[in-house]
Amino acid sequence: MTTAPEPTTSPASLTITVDGERRTVGAGTTAADLYREDRAVVVARVGGVLRDLTHELADGDVVERVLISDPEGLEVLRHSAAHVMAQAVQQLHEEAKLGIGPYIIDGFYFDFDVAQPFTPEDLKAIEKRMQKIVNSTQSFRRRAVDEAEARAEMADEPYKLELIGLAQGPGSGGDVDAAAEGASVEVAAGELTIYDNVDRRTGETVWKDLCRGPHLPDTKLIGNGFALTRSAAAYWRGSEKNQQLQRIYGTAWPTKEELTAYKERLAEAERRDHRRLGAELDLFSFPDELGSGLPVFHPKGGIIKREMEDYVRDRHVDEGFQYVGTPHISKDGLFHTSGHLPYYAETMFPPLHVDEERDEDGTVTKPGQDYRLKAMNCPMHNLIYRSRGRSYRDLPLRLFEFGHVYRYEKSGVVHGLTRVRGFAQDDSHSYVTREDAPAEIRHLLEFILGLLRDFGLTDFYLELSTRDPESEKFIGSDEQWEEATRVLEEVCTETGLDLVPDPGGAAYYGPKVSVQAKDAIGRTWQMSTIQYDFNQPERFDLEYQAADGTRQRPVMIHSAKFGSIERFLGVLVEHYAGAFPAWLAPVQVRAIPVAEAFDDYLREVVASLRARGIRAELDAGSDRFPKKIRTAAKDKVPFVLIAGGEDAEAGAVSFRFRDGSQDNGVLVGEAVERIVAHVRGRVNEDPTAPARREDAAAAAGAGQ
Repeated sequence: MTTAPEPTTSPASLTITVDGERRTVGAGTTAADLYREDRAVVVARVGGVLRDLTHELADGDVVERVLISDPEGLEVLRHSAAHVMAQAVQQLHEEAKLGIGPYIIDGFYFDFDVAQPFTPEDLKAIEKRMQKIVNSTQSFRRRAVDEAEARAEMADEPYKLELIGLAQGPGSGGDVDAAAEGASVEVAAGELTIYDNVDRRTGETVWKDLCRGPHLPDTKLIGNGFALTRSAAAYWRGSEKNQQLQRIYGTAWPTKEELTAYKERLAEAERRDHRRLGAELDLFSFPDELGSGLPVFHPKGGIIKREMEDYVRDRHVDEGFQYVGTPHISKDGLFHTSGHLPYYAETMFPPLHVDEERDEDGTVTKPGQDYRLKAMNCPMHNLIYRSRGRSYRDLPLRLFEFGHVYRYEKSGVVHGLTRVRGFAQDDSHSYVTREDAPAEIRHLLEFILGLLRDFGLTDFYLELSTRDPESEKFIGSDEQWEEATRVLEEVCTETGLDLVPDPGGAAYYGPKVSVQAKDAIGRTWQMSTIQYDFNQPERFDLEYQAADGTRQRPVMIHSAKFGSIERFLGVLVEHYAGAFPAWLAPVQVRAIPVAEAFDDYLREVVASLRARGIRAELDAGSDRFPKKIRTAAKDKVPFVLIAGGEDAEAGAVSFRFRDGSQDNGVLVGEAVERIVAHVRGRVNEDPTAPARREDAAAAAGAGQ
């Protein structure tokens, strides 16, 4: 009996998986053929790699659609808009030479070598020309070229030629971003590609650039949801030793409506800028005489800072931590022991060379030694742990301090309170057995999430930073990293919060989890961190006596709840737009008499509030009553108390709240109790008039 041969797939057909569904298609099929009916699909992920829709598929490929609204789709949209901007610049400024043009968060930029900086009028003209290019529906077409071809076609672009050399040179490894940030969107080791902008009507290439892609199928998809935002100077490859270029920033969104919404978010973010509000509310400043990134807190800012410190100090004590203190400087050998030198040398201030002695001839008779400003507290906490013998009964040992540290941030990175050179960390270190490490991380994570909620931040996710196995900056064995990463991941998963991977983002000594919190307008801020450290206990020879009498190494867990007090305060200023909850507000109550005759009456009310620990003040100045009310609103005082003749006769006051609502004729005793309860309850919502509160409650009930 003859067995019939099994049917086979024709060589002219391919079996692929498209968005989870197996399909058979003809040879030569492209991603564009699969998604021809859906213009929202702008690129495809083929085998996990983003590809142009013109990419020809192979047998066995796994293909996934990427919409223009997806994160990766937005990146492609913005990179394509950067190309159109560069084309427009070279049409209007023929002498312009091209630098790098990557996408960035919410936008893109491109660097140009031009004779004169771009003016606002230039940007308007470039934007107008971009729209003309977009409307012409030029196609983005990819060509693979060898190095000789790339150099020939980019002969008039000196910066592109340099990038080609970086990517193709010996030992480059393709890591051009290390030499020129953002360059990886253009070149890498291996294949070089050029993208042509092709006129759809004539088939003529009207512009081209060295680029890895991918890009949109055509310029029409950019639509009218783009805008140029500003220009600035930038040095080639980020070094002041190199040529200064002119950088144009822009943004691009799938629709005009999304662009408008983005601009509104930017305007709101500008209104909330903590640097501006810090000056307006007299909270802090950055005197030039001190130097970049070194803030000073004014009395009102000092009140908020003290409230934060008191809160977190009490919370640490409640959670079993012991308060310690360490100096601001140390012999730099300590940081060699910890491993921070040389790994963190670039972010530490240069050494202070002291204690050297010389004779009259200048000959050194006593060699000096180098000291360092403290950039982290953990090495000093290790010395406290090591100061005497430890038993398993002492563990977990939890040490905490407000450690003031100093880090040499580059001047271009320093930004208000959110990126400074001197700051205080609510820094803690837990020394535990390996078996107890998961429980301690769980304890710290619950502590952190509770703290964030207490300050009014309630929308967050977790980010797990792990090592890059190819990098030499990480120390420790594979087994240690695997165990530490597993423990952090398991505890984070238990919370039910989203856990986002951050490959390569770990500290050199161990993985970490950071809490990413969203503020009132949806921006994400990295806040608290927890780090699992198996390295420093070994480097400092830390031990404890186990129950069986053996000497064991503890695990060290680093944690900063605020991260830094300065940065957390900067985030709070922007989250609340300067209108702090009453418990944090520098001035909690301002009493404003309708006329001078009622000063003494309100002075007694203020005294009653102060006796209960409320930060209350009387505005007995010479300004007219309406101006005093406006000033209180500008100062964002949560409780404004008003008194006139009827109030004084009734032994009452009238409330005026930040939302403009009023609650009139409230007896003084009741008013005092209401304010005290609101402040002591650490209520983060603004106080309002009773009717307004009832309206809000009814609206919330209707929405359920």
